[in-house]
Amino acid sequence: MSFVIYGKPDCPYCAQARAYYNENGIKFTEYDAQHDKQRQKEMLEYSGGNLVVPCIVENGVYIGSGWGDPPRG
Repeated sequence: MSFVIYGKPDCPYCAQARAYYNENGIKFTEYDAQHDKQRQKEMLEYSGGNLVVPCIVENGVYIGSGWGDPPRG
């Protein structure tokens, strides 16, 4: 499985997502969608234009944006 998190450096919801994946031993790749405009473009393509982070992609499929219940970001 391949997980990608598109986030912002100071985003508390991105930090919660990272912590969850780390605590559960789930490997992921994280991209800075705030400062890396190419990664932001990728994120927007996956999310249909949704700027909310974290944006989670699993095996090339958009899972959702935000974190928590309800998702926030």
